[in-house]
This record gives sequence, structure tokens and C-alpha cells, in this order.
Amino acid sequence: MEIQYLIMLVASGVIIGFTSGLLGIGGGIIMTPVQYWIYTSAGIEPDLAIKISIATSLAVILPTAASGVWQHRKRVPINWKVAAIMGIIAAAGSYTGSTIASLIPGNILKLAFAIVVILIAIRMLTLKISIEQQALRENIWLWIGIAFPIGILTGILGIGGGAIVIPCLILILHFRMIDAVGTSLAMMLFTSVGGIIGYIINGIGLTGMPDHSIGYIYWPAWLALIITCIPMAQVGAITAHKIKGKALTAIFVVLMLYIGLDMLGAINWITGLFSR
Repeated sequence: MEIQYLIMLVASGVIIGFTSGLLGIGGGIIMTPVQYWIYTSAGIEPDLAIKISIATSLAVILPTAASGVWQHRKRVPINWKVAAIMGIIAAAGSYTGSTIASLIPGNILKLAFAIVVILIAIRMLTLKISIEQQALRENIWLWIGIAFPIGILTGILGIGGGAIVIPCLILILHFRMIDAVGTSLAMMLFTSVGGIIGYIINGIGLTGMPDHSIGYIYWPAWLALIITCIPMAQVGAITAHKIKGKALTAIFVVLMLYIGLDMLGAINWITGLFSR
């Protein structure tokens, strides 16, 4: 990979890591499109590029989430019972999702990713977050019912699942926002592993993969991303306990909408209208 692309990945890791620690998401909604653009610009076929992007994003999410968890656990208790049970079930779903993704054409994955990002942005925009502590819903079957489909989406789309987990923890299980952030990151320690294993197994022996890849995971890009992702996840987690997140959430929603529309080709269409 050319040096300018590695520099772009290192720079994007600053935003990805900070956002992960701040909002309890894995950062895949930013990492995946950034990598996809870089890989296709470097001459990798789009079908392969989207799968490499998704797999490598999951591999980055694991240490990034661990970094955020380390900082959050020093400030608020993490519900490890919920995180472990939902995380293990979601990991099984993530492995299933990664296997499904290896069989799906890249253009379908790209479309699915864009639609999910837009839907998450809309849901975050309409989400009403309570600051009051409510009684946690102690229904393990409910946790399992939520976790498995989240895991499948994680594996297919290369997202940590936090952007979907956070609304579920708040609206369904009655978590406070700050507690949901830490527990969501803890879940990612489990969910990302399932997807990583699946993408490695299903990508072994493929032709056309860039050098230094194992399965679908491209390790030079992984290293470039975690250099800044891990420390910035610490900064994001610290910041989450000091400020109200409404303004940052609004900015993030706009960013997700832009990414989703761009991957659908709508941004080029809109700019084309104004350039006529």
C-alpha cells in the first residue's frame, strides 16, 4: 500500500478512536467506507475491497473497544453480566454474518451497509435518552433475542454493533446513556471476535488479496488504524464523562448520513445537479 493511503488511515483513526470511546460504537461506519475508497483507489476490485474493508474494521474494533472499556470501567460500573451473555450470543451471530457476507456480492454488501448507516443515523436523531436510572430488565431470553440479530449485522457489515446496541440497551433494557456506552464497548470484545474468525476462515486461499493479508483481514491497514484508534478511544471515554453529548451526537448523525448517502451514490448525484 502506498504511503499516502497509510497516512490517511492513521489520520482517520483519530476520529474513529475518539468516536468509539465517546459514544460506545466500534467505528466501523467510518472505517469501512474510508478503507473501501482507499482499496478501490489502489486498484483492488470493488467486490473484494468491500469485504477486506469490513473484515479489517472488525479486527480494529477489538483493541479499540478494549481501550474504551479500560477507561470507562474506572468511572462507572460496566454490567459484565449483560455484556458477556449478549456478547457471546452476538459473537455467534457475528460468525454467522461473516460467513453470509463472504457469499454475498460486494455491491449488495455496499448497498446494505449504506442503508443500515442511514437508518442508524435516523434512529439516533429521534432517540430520546433518559438521564434517570430505571430498573434493568432482567430477562436473559430478551437479551439473547436482541443479541443474535445484532451479531449477524455486525458480521455482515463490519460494524461493532454499538450504534445498534446503544438504542436497544436504553429503550428496551432501560440503561442510562453513560452505562450503555461502557456496556456496549464491553460487548464488542465478544462480538468482534466472532466476525474476525469468520472472515479469516472464509478468506483463506483467495486470489487477488493484497500482500500481508490473512483471510480477508489486511494487517498493514489494521496496524495503521490502531496506532491512533487505541489512544483516542481513551480520550473519547474520558470526554464522555465530562460533557453532554447532544452536539457531538448531532454532528455524528450528519456524518453518518453523509457516509450512507455517499455509498449509495447520492452525493455525486446531488453535486452533479449543482454543477450543471
